[in-house]
Amino acid sequence: MPEIVEIPLELTQFQLPVAVHNRLQFLLDCQDEGYLLSSEERQEAEGLVELVEFLSLLQLRSTRVSR
Repeated sequence: MPEIVEIPLELTQFQLPVAVHNRLQFLLDCQDEGYLLSSEERQEAEGLVELVEFLSLLQLRSTRVSR
């Protein structure tokens, strides 16, 4: 039987701060332009992408549950 996990509403509405979003966009733009990211920059970008994906998933699931 699946376990039900309650997620606080505030967390489902959380968005990246503008500065963090801008940093991620900068890193992705650099990569798209052919600039080789350093290992640290690559890890930073990967971590931020994972965070964005996680937040998107939370928002999607909360939307489905609230219907």
